[in-house]
Amino acid sequence: MTDVGSPIRVMLADDQKLVRAGFRSILDGEDDITVVAEAGDGAEAVRLAERVRPDVVLMDVRMPVLDGLEATRRIAANARLSDVRVVILTTFDLDDYVYTALKAGASGFLVKDTDPVELIHGVRVTARGDALLAPSVTRRLIAEFATRIKLPPPSRDLEQLTEREREVMTLVAGGLSNDEIAARLVVSPATAKTHVSRVLTKLGARDRAQLVVLAYESGMVRPGWLG
Repeated sequence: MTDVGSPIRVMLADDQKLVRAGFRSILDGEDDITVVAEAGDGAEAVRLAERVRPDVVLMDVRMPVLDGLEATRRIAANARLSDVRVVILTTFDLDDYVYTALKAGASGFLVKDTDPVELIHGVRVTARGDALLAPSVTRRLIAEFATRIKLPPPSRDLEQLTEREREVMTLVAGGLSNDEIAARLVVSPATAKTHVSRVLTKLGARDRAQLVVLAYESGMVRPGWLG
């Protein structure tokens, strides 16, 4: 998570130079965002992430040498990069990759032809770790692909959660932000944020995206439960 007042440091990983140039021109135009590195393949993305430690990586799925999913998995598995958040860049015909990407450690995803305003908002949201990108779309996709996985036995880690924390986790799985969770539970946003932080700590999860995956895989929530 970025420090207050510090610009959000972004790395672009895409094998198409024009795509990277377009994203750079949009993001560098914002006072609170700066592009610090560009990678043309997944292996280079992993190396650069280790070297420059950006706050957010915009990662294409299909790249040479190493694809975006494996690059994401390696970044997420690197303890030294625990503060790096990866956003997968996808197209509608690549939706099958979305659930796999979140399971690999991605913090969310954006459609490649997203509007500039949504791109900028997505980077800011991811950098502060507040919520998944495009929660309504994310919710639909995760719900769809969660039906394809075989549910494991309930995790003992979930037994650590209080009843209220389990309730908060199900709302996170529904794509709700802290403010929305606060409104749903009739508590303050600060209290909701505290509950989410405790759940993350108890389950050893990187971020909210991991909580979504854990909630579906454990059977805590079922596709379509929140509407």
